[in-house]
Amino acid sequence: MKPIQVGLLGIGTVGSGTFHVLQRNQEEIRRRAGRGIEITMVADLDVERARSIVGEGVRVVGDAREVIANPDIDIVVELIGGYGVAKALVLEAIAAGKHVVTANKALLAVHGSEIFAAARAKGVTVAFEAAVAGGIPIIKALREGLTANRIEWIAGIINGTTNFILSEMREKGLDFSVVLKEAQRLGYAEADPTFDIEGVDAAG
Repeated sequence: MKPIQVGLLGIGTVGSGTFHVLQRNQEEIRRRAGRGIEITMVADLDVERARSIVGEGVRVVGDAREVIANPDIDIVVELIGGYGVAKALVLEAIAAGKHVVTANKALLAVHGSEIFAAARAKGVTVAFEAAVAGGIPIIKALREGLTANRIEWIAGIINGTTNFILSEMREKGLDFSVVLKEAQRLGYAEADPTFDIEGVDAAG
């Protein structure tokens, strides 16, 4: 059976991690799902850097709309971040009949209702578990496995980036600006960390 073809929008820290995990686990994914899942197209503004990450065999483009317009792409994974161009691209992917996966907390916090309504109308899925609780598989468990239970509260770390920053400041006595730079260097925080440090992602 032909593998499910995935188009990846954005190949930064999370995008490159997603690419390598899917690539590394191809055989296990095929065994469990009964069908392969392959990233066959990537869009990123830095085309050369993206090519250096994905290597041969994956088409790399600078315009995300080329991915959305490709009839062979079954699923679009949005890892651009923010809620400007990301919102437009997600809605365009839905309108094109593509299933969407996103780890974009800010996008869902601000425009989730509109996005989910568009997906329902088009009959496609928007998967967002990667945007919640650092990818802990909790949404599916709550929605399907615990529907008969009365859940009164859930405790957890709301935002991994700010948790790292606050922990480092407390344990090492470092200034906020120093720890923020380290979080960016390690890939915990984005180049523009506004959504983390101003609480937008946590609100999502």
